[in-house]
Amino acid sequence: MSNSPLVQATILSPNHSGRRNQKITKIAIHHAAGVINGRNLAGIFVPRSRRASANYNLGSDGVIVLGVDEANRAWTTSSSWCDNRAVTIEVGNSTRGPQWLVSDYVLNRLIDLVTDICRRNGIYPCTYTGGKDGVLQKHEWYKSTNCPGPYLGSKFSYIANEVNKRLSGNNTVSKPTSGLYRVRRSFSDVKSQKGAFKNLDNAKRCADRFRLKVFDANGKIVYPVGKTIDQLAREVISGKWGNGEERKRRLTNDGYNYYAVQRRVNELIK
Repeated sequence: MSNSPLVQATILSPNHSGRRNQKITKIAIHHAAGVINGRNLAGIFVPRSRRASANYNLGSDGVIVLGVDEANRAWTTSSSWCDNRAVTIEVGNSTRGPQWLVSDYVLNRLIDLVTDICRRNGIYPCTYTGGKDGVLQKHEWYKSTNCPGPYLGSKFSYIANEVNKRLSGNNTVSKPTSGLYRVRRSFSDVKSQKGAFKNLDNAKRCADRFRLKVFDANGKIVYPVGKTIDQLAREVISGKWGNGEERKRRLTNDGYNYYAVQRRVNELIK
């Protein structure tokens, strides 16, 4: 069983039940209840104490991160029946409550991902019936929660229709905007963005003007040149980044993936 080729990063959660015991016939779409990029969204589910996960994490930045292999049952809907049958997707919002909006770009990326999941798993048509008998599933049907939120919940029929158009027309799933360089304070700070550029030199000029950083579509600092995960991990071990929440805050604010750094730290000190 394969994972989606649309995945731009992998941050695996240990919170799953291993191999699912049912064929994939459903897709459960959730909202993150927050404005958060793909990597940080996936990172939420890394601690075992979280006791939750999703197969895919689609951030507010449109980046798709694999959290649990499709072959495995993620812990997403509070329902063994649903989680064993459904590929589950967490989606980052563009605004907070009460509407919990999702940007048009992220909605289109979601449709891309659902189309790909259906195509690889032989699901056609993609149906939304308003109940558990359809392909598209809502968390609120299995637990007392307002998930996937008012806005995304209202889009399920639209999502199903758009997916079926792409499946029947054999349209090519759009590729991630890997050519865009984003100018931000940190990759997770979407609101600080001053621009997105195809040309790196233009992005650098913008970053110099506002004293910000340039990130590629995968969240890596490309200007000024950032440190490697290994370099950061060794600095953490030497005490340069502090401890606990201070370390997490400082690394995140500087645009680095705290969880990736911490995993390397754990590997080095074994």
